[in-house]
Amino acid sequence: MSSDQKKKPELNEHNQTKIGAGVAIGIGVGVAIGSAMGNIGAGLAIGISIGIVVGVSLQKKKKTDQEKEKPE
Repeated sequence: MSSDQKKKPELNEHNQTKIGAGVAIGIGVGVAIGSAMGNIGAGLAIGISIGIVVGVSLQKKKKTDQEKEKPE
């Protein structure tokens, strides 16, 4: 197995943790929003969607940073 094939799972795990961290933060924010609105279910839905967006944006930011560091 080449070194490139060994690195792929590490990158996938790292990217999944970014999305997971975003969802976890989003759930916390969603519960706070839901408590303020009086509807925790709606707050959770809003928080999870915000968390996914944050996680994906962190993932893409990391990918663009890595592409900038690569020498051509």
